[in-house]
Amino acid sequence: MKVILQQEVKKLGKKGDIIEVSEGYARNYLLPQKLAIAATANNVNTISQQKASEERKKERILDEAKLLASQMAKITVAIPVKMGEGGRLFGSVTAKDIADALATQHKLEIDKRKIELKDALKSLGTFTVPIKLHPEVGTQIQVTIKAE
Repeated sequence: MKVILQQEVKKLGKKGDIIEVSEGYARNYLLPQKLAIAATANNVNTISQQKASEERKKERILDEAKLLASQMAKITVAIPVKMGEGGRLFGSVTAKDIADALATQHKLEIDKRKIELKDALKSLGTFTVPIKLHPEVGTQIQVTIKAE
């Protein structure tokens, strides 16, 4: 019997896969547990439309990320910090500080986890900071740390 999986089932397949299983397994386990539905022509057509819609959505998100990356490549963020004796910073500049500065200075809401800062910035100057906007799209911005 052919069925369409509604969610991932170990050793069978992923959501949306059309698989062949024994009649008893389908009727006694997969269908009552709502893990699968029968693979009728109508259901197959519905699943193919859903997959196409999902694919278009992924493409749109990727295009938006590429556009945002090209815009962000030109951005410079200035972060004022307090200085102590001998030109040392009080604390450091973290990914959260950079995300907050992007939100206030450029009206861009970027999650702090997308800012790939290896270590916190602990000195004055201009730094290049990588940002991962999408699994396939990344960019870099300039962060200038200056005394307050």
